[in-house]
Amino acid sequence: MALPLALAVLSLLPLLNAQNPACANLTVAPMTNATLDRISGKWFYIASAHRDPEYNQSSRIIQAAFFHFTPNHTEDQILLREYITVRDKCVYNSSYLWVQRENGTISKYVWGREHFGHLLFFKDPKIFFLASNLDNKKKQGLFFYTDNPVATKEQLEEFHEALACLGMHKSEAVYTDWKKVHAGTGQCPPESGLALVNTGCPERDSSQP
Repeated sequence: MALPLALAVLSLLPLLNAQNPACANLTVAPMTNATLDRISGKWFYIASAHRDPEYNQSSRIIQAAFFHFTPNHTEDQILLREYITVRDKCVYNSSYLWVQRENGTISKYVWGREHFGHLLFFKDPKIFFLASNLDNKKKQGLFFYTDNPVATKEQLEEFHEALACLGMHKSEAVYTDWKKVHAGTGQCPPESGLALVNTGCPERDSSQP
């Protein structure tokens, strides 16, 4: 299963900032090599809020997920390796993300369709967001990632603040639960850093389109 990404509109962010001074901390900017280095490494999917029915449904079946970003500065690509627990089964996926530096977006081809997401930073350097469909309140969404499987109270508060900046309520969010995965049979090995439960993780290797 691929990271769910969708189109976001850069020009709307100044409007959000004007409505709420605190939203000035939620920034999107052209990407540099330093930006790519910042998101390089291992990340955990913590929560998301979607008004797009397709993404909303998909997010509710994900029990836990972590992934590795390996940027290629020259090709403006990111090698993505994902480990996702869905319905007590571990799914592995390897694919490429494409970087649009000037727009501050990351895109991915899924079943012949290119999905876009804006990379957003807030306050904590150990978290980042991907925003989707900011131009459509009926389909907008926000994805929340941290460098640890359990977000701190302060990081969750930042997520809720970011949702508020987009005009969404924290009650719309869906969260992963690593404790349930640990107690079940679908935990992805072995890089999750938690006790290994399921040693089999089928691989599906997706190359560039």
